[in-house]
Order: sequence, then C-alpha cells, then structure tokens
Amino acid sequence: MSTTTRTIRLTAAQALTRFLINQHTKLGNGEEMPFFAGVWAIFGHGNVAGVGEALYQVKDQLPTFRGHNEQSMALAAIAFAKARQRQQAMVATTSLGPGATNLVTAAGVAYVNRLPVLLVPGDVFASGQPDPVLQQSENFADGSSTVNDSLRPVSRYFHRITRPEQLIQALPKAMVALTDPALCGPATISLCQDVQSLAFDFPEYFFEKRVWRLRRQGPDEYELSQAVNTLLAAKKPVIVAGGGVRYSMAENQLQAFAKRHQIPVIETQAGKSSMLASDPLNAGAVGVTGVDSANDLAANADVVLAVGTRLQDFISGSNTLFTGQVIQLNVQPMDAIKFRAQSLLSDAKLGLELLSSKLGNYVSPAAWQQTSHAGISSWAKICEDILPAADDKTIPSDAQVIAAVNASVDDNAVVVAAAGSLPAELHKHWRAQQVGGYHLEYGYSCMGYEICGGVGAKLACPERDVVVMVGDGSYMMMNSDIATAVSMGLQLTIVVLDNEGFSCINRLQMATGGANFNNLLKDTYNKGLAQIDFAGHARSMGAHAVHVDDIGGLKQAVQEARKRLGVSVVVIDTDPLINSPGGAYWEVEVPEVSTREEVVDQHQQWTQKRIAHRGY
Repeated sequence: MSTTTRTIRLTAAQALTRFLINQHTKLGNGEEMPFFAGVWAIFGHGNVAGVGEALYQVKDQLPTFRGHNEQSMALAAIAFAKARQRQQAMVATTSLGPGATNLVTAAGVAYVNRLPVLLVPGDVFASGQPDPVLQQSENFADGSSTVNDSLRPVSRYFHRITRPEQLIQALPKAMVALTDPALCGPATISLCQDVQSLAFDFPEYFFEKRVWRLRRQGPDEYELSQAVNTLLAAKKPVIVAGGGVRYSMAENQLQAFAKRHQIPVIETQAGKSSMLASDPLNAGAVGVTGVDSANDLAANADVVLAVGTRLQDFISGSNTLFTGQVIQLNVQPMDAIKFRAQSLLSDAKLGLELLSSKLGNYVSPAAWQQTSHAGISSWAKICEDILPAADDKTIPSDAQVIAAVNASVDDNAVVVAAAGSLPAELHKHWRAQQVGGYHLEYGYSCMGYEICGGVGAKLACPERDVVVMVGDGSYMMMNSDIATAVSMGLQLTIVVLDNEGFSCINRLQMATGGANFNNLLKDTYNKGLAQIDFAGHARSMGAHAVHVDDIGGLKQAVQEARKRLGVSVVVIDTDPLINSPGGAYWEVEVPEVSTREEVVDQHQQWTQKRIAHRGY
C-alpha cells in the first residue's frame, strides 16, 4: 500500500528558518526550550533577499539581532553558547565576500573551544550565470571553489547548498555537530544566493519538532576498572578540572568527588569556577598562567585525573608539567589518549559518579592533603602582599585592578575576558563566588572577543551581573558592540585597563632578549604617542563612561555601575611591566643566531630550560 508524503512549498531560506524554529533542547532539570535563541545578521546582497526576508517572516519566533561586524556578532553567539553550557546556540548569517570571511576567526574560536554556532554565509550563484558577481573571488584552477571554502578547516560540519532539497540532509547533520558532546563545534551552511529564493516541496516531517538532549555516554568497564585501580594505588593524586566539567554540568559531582576522596583540584581556564574559590580543596590555577599551589601539586602528583580538558600547552607546561600517570576522563577519543594517558571515555558527570562509587572509602594520604593545604595557604599569603593597592594616584598593576573589581561586584557576577595580560592575572586572582562566575576565551586567545563576549554572556545569563575586563589593545580591535549592547538595552559593566600597548607580548619580547619594539605605543614608529580618550569614545556610543585615577575611584565606579541601567565603562591606567608570580615552563623558540648578544644569551638560557624540562 503506497502512501503520499505531505509537503509544503517553501523557499530554501524559509525552510531553513522553519527547521531552526522546530529544534528544541531539554535541560537536565527537565525544562524544554528552543535550541536556537536567535540569529545575528548583517545583510548584504548575498543574503538579504533570501535569508533576510525569511527571517522577517519569523521575527517573533526567532529574533534577529543586528551586529556591527560579522566577526563580533559570531563571537557574541559563541559566548552565548559558552555561557549556556552548550545547551543552546545562536546563528550568524552574512553576505558573501568579506562578510563571510570575517566569520573565519570566530569559527576558529568556536572550533578550538568546542562551542556550537551555526554559520549561514551567503555564497555565489549556483547557476553560475551572472558570475563573477560582486565580491566573488575567482579561482582560475577550480571553478567550484569560493572564499567560503576558508571556513572548511574551522567547521565541524560544512555543506554548500546548491539545491534547496539538499537542506533535508544537511541541516540534521549540522545539528549533530552542534549538539554532540564529542563533535561539538561550528557548523557552516553555505547557502548560494540564488538557491535561497528557490522553492521546493519540502516534506512536512522535515519540520516536525525535535528535542535534542545531552548524550551521556558511560565509561567502558575495562577503562573504568583500570582507572579505579590506578587511583586506589595513588599516594599523591590531583584532579584537573577542565571545561568539560561545565559542559557536562558536572560541577556538583566534581565537588562531591573531591570532598569524598580528599583530592585537591586544580583549574584550567575553561574549568575555573566549576568549584568556588573558597572551597578548601580548590588549589587554584594550573599551568603557564597558574600559581605555585596548583603547579607544585601537578608536578609532584603520581596520578592526575584530567576531567574534560585537552591539556593544551598552557595547561600542561608544553607537555612537561605532569610527570605522574594521567587518566583522561573525556568524551572525545582524541583527547582521551593525549599525554600518554589512560583513557576513560565518558561523560564527566557519569564518569565521576561511577568512579567515585568504585573507589569506595578511598581518600588521599594525610601527608598529601597537608601538602595541598600548605600550598593554598602560601599562595593566599602571597596575594595578601601583592593585591592591596593604595587608594591614591599610584598606577596599579593588572592584578590590583582585578582584586578591586572582584571586591566591588555582586556575588553572582560573571567576569568575561580573553587575550593579553588579563587571562594570566584573572586565572590567578579572580575569586568566583558562584559556580560559572568565570568566562574566559583562552583556547584561541582571540583579541576582540571581550566586549561582544560580554554581550553574549549577558543574553545567556540576564539574571547575573556581567563584567567585561579588557585591555586597551583588544578594545581598539573591536569595540563597536558597546553600541550593540546599548541598543539592546543590556546592563553591562566594561572595565578598560589602559597600559598604552600590548604589554603581555612586550614582556615576552623582553624575556626572550628582544628589544622593546612595536608593542608598547612608545616603542612604535608612531610620530607621537596616541592619547586615546577611551571614556569619551565609549560615551559617543551611548555608554555611561568615566576615567578613574586610582583604585578607590575604580571601586566606587564599579559599585555605581551595578545600580545603573545600561552600559557602564570604567577606564583606568595600569602598569604594563608588572605581572604576578607563578607560572610553569612554556616552550618558546629564541633565535640561535643574532647580531644582538642579548638574544644569543637568551637562546642559550631557553635551550637549557628545555633540556631541564624535556631531557633533550
């Protein structure tokens, strides 16, 4: 008996938006909500007539937000997904040409950090009849390629749509890339501009409501048994908390595991704030941007339980910090074998629960617990000495500014930052009073993420105070989302630290024997030191903005911003040469031959460091 499939005639763009509206997600608490919370769009000739018109028709169901830069609006979408712990995502659509290629950097951020975002750039005419069209880049060796192919290396799933009906297969596959814990990352639907407006009789089942749930894969019995035996024999165990703890929503399980077995926890950038800063088992930040209390534990541990982390070089000290047996509890097989690890392929929440039940009454030896507590106390004493700043005209360090902001915000505050000097100082010093109070993009270290990231985080967590901390270098790269936040009526506090240059790289330049060159503004070929009025600039975009002279003024301004609706920007001058103690070995290549003796000397010193840490 034959049946007839019911169909509905829609353009490809209309089918896209209808499909997106019908994708839902179910949270761990049973709450159900749309998976796509909105679309960021900058329209051009490659997407306005097709995608733009389709979005207008569903604007009450799928809100569209206008950005000021294609990269920044995609970064806002990525920050939203990060703050929502990958349980919801957003879309970014652009025209072809520079609009599409502006997405590449943002796609890199999402790809490296394993975060979902759906990218829908316009593409050339599938028919090829008007070619070459405005903004089309012709490849004389390959007539099928376009600039959108630059998104392939930074997309977990990429599909160029040259016929409307291709969406029937492409969109469900894109959803897998956006929702699967192991594959999660950006998906790109490159939509040829003529195809956007072509109609097709789509089957109605394609638009049926679908609810996506977090897949929780339990561990293999052999791998679980192996991990249990390794931990039961451990005399000096330590836990590394990575971003996978947050994305599995396993914060409670991590805290319970650490407490039951009395194992100290050290934090990656992505895993920080999985535990409260005040937790007696929280030994702090690990790695190159870490502190001695964590790094000493990492170096001396005989067993390292790494939970949801890929152990990149800043965490692992360029693969030299951890000398004990590593157990990689991870959903991604490629991550689970890193660092000569015993793999424990599993969801973090399930893995920790089962691992704890199998460990029974095991607790780490008392001597190891005492070592951990002594290290934590020692680091707290160092902070007492370096963080207080006089409420006078003394130019403070980044760490002192962080401590002042931390003390002036609400307990539920979320700090947002990215590249430069701030990630190291925030990793060391920001004390989250609530879970999820730390939001750093440091997998891709993308300058310019900060302000648009704050917009995304505030959209994701409207009930929490969001405080963006950004250096003058990143501010100059991407600041137009101040206007975006103002136009959206968001309450956002932005603290700009002005050290007149790229101070982080300047310090690395100095540490490798380089001359001060092209990083601090005073060391560039500029004919005069640019005196930028950041507060005045922010006011021109509608923000309430002030420049403060000292820590006392900073505290007052941040406290007042908490009570004020809208966007508040606080600018303070900082010292570019001061950084906090701590850190781990980081492999940097210094020129072997140079006309400058300082460089040759540093080459020898860095070579000796490498040999000391690697043995060769």
